[in-house]
Amino acid sequence: QVQLVESGGGLVQPGGSLRLSCTASRSDFGIGAMAWYRQAPGKQRELVARITSGGSTNYADSVKGRFTISRDNAKNTVYLQMNSLKPEDTAVYYCNAVVRLTTYWGQGTQVTVSS
Repeated sequence: QVQLVESGGGLVQPGGSLRLSCTASRSDFGIGAMAWYRQAPGKQRELVARITSGGSTNYADSVKGRFTISRDNAKNTVYLQMNSLKPEDTAVYYCNAVVRLTTYWGQGTQVTVSS
């Protein structure tokens, strides 16, 4: 069983920045791809950004150029640097990791962009 713990959410003004972190508990097996998803009220959960164990990344069109995903494999941690935040980025952000074909989810962290 792998546990994911997220941190870094909060309230920020439009145009501001936040950095989310997600650390996976120790796994006897290597952690594969890691990703950030988000879910806004009344909407489906959507992929924000994904990074493979080798460092390849992909982003939702809505965040390209503003968000950056990275990972530290030695720390089993994935980060999401969010810049130029917009009110439409308001959502609960969830961390996701794949270990031996099993997908694990964090508990979510709230990000609110408002003046």
